[in-house]
Amino acid sequence: MARKRVVARVEGLVQGVYFRDYAQKEARALALSGWVRNRPDGSVEAVLEGEAEKVEAMIAWLHTGPPQAEVQEVQVTEEQPLNDKTAFAIRYN
Repeated sequence: MARKRVVARVEGLVQGVYFRDYAQKEARALALSGWVRNRPDGSVEAVLEGEAEKVEAMIAWLHTGPPQAEVQEVQVTEEQPLNDKTAFAIRYN
């Protein structure tokens, strides 16, 4: 199975709406590795790695996010997979 790694930046009303918690649950359900964090500019950044189709499913989820979120834009940059298999985590930095 092909692996894929991306860095995604989600803009809109995405902080203060449990975006990171929901993202962690969704990513873990898809067996993805990586992390999610709030950025100082009000956006959310996520690194996603795993099976390509599961990464694509997570990117699709990022376009909507949790019920309280109002996603305006998602920017995705593909990176070389690192074969990271650690549990998806929330970063607080």
